[in-house]
Amino acid sequence: MSYVGPDFDPPQPRRPRRRPLTVAVAALVPGALLGWLVYEAVGGSGGGASEAVGTPTSLSSAPASASGPRTTKATDDAKPSPSPSPAPSKTTSAPAASGPLKGKVVVIDPGHNPSNFQHTAEINKKVNIGTNWKECDTTGTSTNSGYTEAKFTLDVAHRLRTLLEQQGATVKLTQDGDRPYGPCVDERARIGNNAHADAVVSVHADGAGAGQRGFHVILPGSVHAGAADTRPIVASSADLGERIAGSFVRVTGSAPSNYVGDGTGLVTRKDLGGLNLSTVPKVFIECGNMRDTKDAAQLTSGAWRQKAAQGISEGIVSFLRG
Repeated sequence: MSYVGPDFDPPQPRRPRRRPLTVAVAALVPGALLGWLVYEAVGGSGGGASEAVGTPTSLSSAPASASGPRTTKATDDAKPSPSPSPAPSKTTSAPAASGPLKGKVVVIDPGHNPSNFQHTAEINKKVNIGTNWKECDTTGTSTNSGYTEAKFTLDVAHRLRTLLEQQGATVKLTQDGDRPYGPCVDERARIGNNAHADAVVSVHADGAGAGQRGFHVILPGSVHAGAADTRPIVASSADLGERIAGSFVRVTGSAPSNYVGDGTGLVTRKDLGGLNLSTVPKVFIECGNMRDTKDAAQLTSGAWRQKAAQGISEGIVSFLRG
């Protein structure tokens, strides 16, 4: 996702508070960086851009710009509007018969919706995120060749769902490309809350500048204002995020972000409605930067996306098993 829009204000520079498990993440970084150097030397892993999905038809009216992420922004006079509640879709897996995660519920939140491009007026309407009002959603970003963040997040979400179901978890997606737009950021949080999820992960890819590379996991900060109260989930969400970051480094070989997080791959934020309104453990993961050609070569590779899903899955499994 780009740092523009409802959940994407520019992050303020700050050093994330280190936690015990962050040390484990830091310990993994040297090995990951060695793998990163090997990756650089051989020109990248996976299938590269040749495996990229073509530009979606919806981009014909909103082409990606090579100079920056494609997002939509509401005007300052946009009037608040309640989040739409379309008929529920069949996005929940049947409970597994057995497995180490039997009885556990995981909600996967694929960032953005592939049809948001066609519903800019709707996604620009503002919703209450507890502390203030923000736009319902954004279109997300894309690679310079037009592979959208929305397609990336859905693909990773499908792979992640399969892996978790194999472990016995019941998995619910906030959307599966099965609704006209959204859901809005407040509804995304409610879906996890209403499912009484044991863990929620929102999957994204960033739209930062060229040369800015790597992944980062976003943790909720302590917020207590309006309808938002993250205090009960701050510690558990940090545990979830740290385990995902460690697994992501190990499985994908990707290095932590070189532009946020001080090299830890962890960022704490208080401006995201999807986190502020959550009452269950939840994190966001930015799997890479779609606007950097080297990161884009990974993000557009099916083989690499499988590794990304595996890394996220192993972090979730580690968290749920304790």
